[in-house]
Amino acid sequence: MTDLQKWLPRGVEAINAWQDAYGAFDQHPSLVVSDEVLGKAFNELTERLRDNYPFGHPRYVGQMLKPPHPAAILGYTTAMLINPNNHALDGGPATAQMEKEVVARIATMFGFEQHLGHLTSSGTIANLEALWAARECHPGKRIAYSVDAHYTHSRMCQVIGVEGVPIDTDGSGRMDLGALEQTLASGTIGTVVATLGTTGLGAIDPLRAIVDLSRAHGARVHVDTAYGGFFSLIADDSPDGVSSEPFAAIRDVDSVVVDPHKHGLQPYGCGAVIFSDPSVGRFYVHDSPYTYFSSDELHLGEISLECSRAGAAAAALWLTLEVIPLTDAGLGQVLRANRRGALEWQRLLNSSDDMTAFQPPELDIVTYFATRDRMSTIDAASKALFYAAADCDPSEQIHLATYTVKGRDLAMRGHEVEHDSATARIMRSTVMKPESEAHIPAIHARLRKLSRE
Repeated sequence: MTDLQKWLPRGVEAINAWQDAYGAFDQHPSLVVSDEVLGKAFNELTERLRDNYPFGHPRYVGQMLKPPHPAAILGYTTAMLINPNNHALDGGPATAQMEKEVVARIATMFGFEQHLGHLTSSGTIANLEALWAARECHPGKRIAYSVDAHYTHSRMCQVIGVEGVPIDTDGSGRMDLGALEQTLASGTIGTVVATLGTTGLGAIDPLRAIVDLSRAHGARVHVDTAYGGFFSLIADDSPDGVSSEPFAAIRDVDSVVVDPHKHGLQPYGCGAVIFSDPSVGRFYVHDSPYTYFSSDELHLGEISLECSRAGAAAAALWLTLEVIPLTDAGLGQVLRANRRGALEWQRLLNSSDDMTAFQPPELDIVTYFATRDRMSTIDAASKALFYAAADCDPSEQIHLATYTVKGRDLAMRGHEVEHDSATARIMRSTVMKPESEAHIPAIHARLRKLSRE
């Protein structure tokens, strides 16, 4: 394991040596804090940070959370000592160049021959920019997205003053093509949002067909693959890969969003928005007499709705991709381990009589529930399992998450249960740490035991 106690001091030394070249100076007295005061406050901080869940442990299979890779921590912390701002080149020339390089690598991963894009503080802001550009391209038109798409799309439609249109999903949680075609036929849709890796189920919308339908009706296509985007590296239809067709179709869309702070091993917040047509840069044109004066090169703030953005985020991603590149042999091996873990869990569920798989995983999100004959008892069992799995010695805790479904959702997937309540919670687990693969059999066995108690 990468030893941060070894590498972080080297980052501090390197930045100190660089700063010393400009001449020594004394820190202002108002900023000086004694070791005693800092030590007391720091001890309280580290103690309070214990009130967290073990996101990095293999038995944490709850939300989409995990610590960043040590290379990302090292890159972020070292650059943060300078605190560059990637809004303008004079705010961070080195990290601005790094940002351009990593965005270009991501664009190449998606198959874009040309691109315009940048990092953002989150996937939410990245999607906001994509939908804002969509509005500018098709003023007065509506934006369509699946009912299982992230709620950010309906929220951002409100922010930009565009009507959002939810499209029904099929029995796998994917956008229903028949419903989409009917909506497109109205002639009122300017942009269709396809999701490759829905937040709830990890479902992958049929992007190839969505692109064809949208083009036939003159609509743009935006892909929200904040969660699933890096699976492009293993989209090869292999036993431990994912379906190739939807990811191959990304090269034909107008914009795409991906979150390096999910499968890209980065700290929060680090999203990215990339446009396949650089001419959308015309929508960002604005006057700023106090920035953009240090060179004639493109400043990232000229193609971003955000102003101040952490250059340290670009440094972190750059360093990570230097040591774990965007290749099958690099980051792809991390994703294959996640995928194998999810598939093994699905196999165990399929052979179990007391746990039932809700639907097969398309990425690394596994959904399941304790086998019961009524929605109310499924819900009660899920609630009990959620708490029981974590209510024990830390060395045995399993941290889970739940997902609320309707009776129709269960019926569409062939689960015959009595609909004695409108909704029920089922279990939703993300196998997004490669270390979890080796723990899946034990996790499943433990949950089976708890579900029978």
